Amino acid sequence: MANSENDTIAAISTPVGEGGISIIRISGDDAIPVAQKIYKGKNLAKVPTHTINYGHIIDPDTKEEVDEVMVSVMRAPKTYTCEDVVEINCHGGLLATNRILQLVLSYGARMAEPGEFTKRAFLNGRIDLSQSEAVMDLIRAKTDKSMKVALNQLDGDLSRLIRHLRKDILNVLAQVEVNIDYPEYDAVEEMTTKMLKEKAVDIQQRIQALLKTAKQGKVLREGLATAIIGRPNVGKSSLLNSLLHEDKAIVTNVAGTTRDVIEEYVNVNGVPLKLIDTAGIRHTEDTVEKIGVERSKKALDAADLVLLLIDSSAPLTAEDRELLTATKDKKRIVILNKTDLPQKVDLAELKRLIGGAPLVETSIVKHEGMDQLGQKISHMFFNEGIESGQNTVMVTNARHIGLLHQANDALNDVLKGINDGMPVDLVQIDMTRCWDLLGEITGDSYQDELLDQLFSQFCLGK
Repeated sequence: MANSENDTIAAISTPVGEGGISIIRISGDDAIPVAQKIYKGKNLAKVPTHTINYGHIIDPDTKEEVDEVMVSVMRAPKTYTCEDVVEINCHGGLLATNRILQLVLSYGARMAEPGEFTKRAFLNGRIDLSQSEAVMDLIRAKTDKSMKVALNQLDGDLSRLIRHLRKDILNVLAQVEVNIDYPEYDAVEEMTTKMLKEKAVDIQQRIQALLKTAKQGKVLREGLATAIIGRPNVGKSSLLNSLLHEDKAIVTNVAGTTRDVIEEYVNVNGVPLKLIDTAGIRHTEDTVEKIGVERSKKALDAADLVLLLIDSSAPLTAEDRELLTATKDKKRIVILNKTDLPQKVDLAELKRLIGGAPLVETSIVKHEGMDQLGQKISHMFFNEGIESGQNTVMVTNARHIGLLHQANDALNDVLKGINDGMPVDLVQIDMTRCWDLLGEITGDSYQDELLDQLFSQFCLGK
């Protein structure tokens, strides 16, 4: 039997494992009756809404006490899903949590699908589609900046902007319809065309301003793929450990210690970096190290940012020059490391080879220069808007970015049609298409397949 949107659903809403508490969430018309069947304490049907109540979970068949719990009762419509919601707070641990969930499922609820609680919040009108997606962005946020952007989107900043755009399009479409209905006035078509063109230009400028934030937004949402490269024993693994504040990589004075690519996420001045510590890129006869070097080259090709380390205590080598050439077209920061040792590198030559790329001098072992490195990374990608503290509406979601590009293309078709002298009633078709595409961002227009695909990416219990 297919799942119904009217079913009462349940799932564990906290990470599975040992912890202080676990929460089993139940939502639907029968949430309170289902919980009452396995709960010993106050009558949940009579307790005030939005209260938490002490009691025990009992197995009705065996009368065995399963756990001591606190049960939250929240009645519709002022809940996350706009339905009756019960949350059973039990002791953290696999056994107790799963036993309570099984009892809930045995006495009238079904297992929730991934994201189904948030899907119901959307279908019941509590949040729109872009806000629904912001829920997962908030859960997955890796830095304060990414959390702030997700919160702004959850609060409806992007939704309000999109709805203003759609309202302006709808107003101009209505005016076009009125003018088409009164063709007896000679200047009507000319006036209508002029109005349509002005509005198309205005809306396109506003959409393009949003798209300018997409690159920064994508970095905040997905992290910046950052390759740490340099010849062997230049300090790559020491840099990784310093950024992570822990010893993830093996650090020795033996060249070729790192044999594989190590990936870790780290927050650097609010920028989420997906750090890739690569094997030293050099010519080698070691079979295992050769594989690591090849993987390093692939990581370099895929990187959004390159941190290229140069040894200050040694002259530039052929390998250094090769890496400087290989990264000249990448966004990069050159790190002159080991400044605590006597300088032997030709600084003038290095500056000539790196061109306008930022240069940071560090002594990683003495923790010198790391703050300046963080500032360089932050300024390189966030020199405006959120970096300066403004409440900028930022587009972070790949689906939204794609729809905005399509809406921009539709407006290009509007302007081309007007310039080519097409009839107004044909031009307005492309304007209507722009309106529909923007509606897909907020969910004002959507297909069921889209909802299924989007919410399947959510974690279970959310």
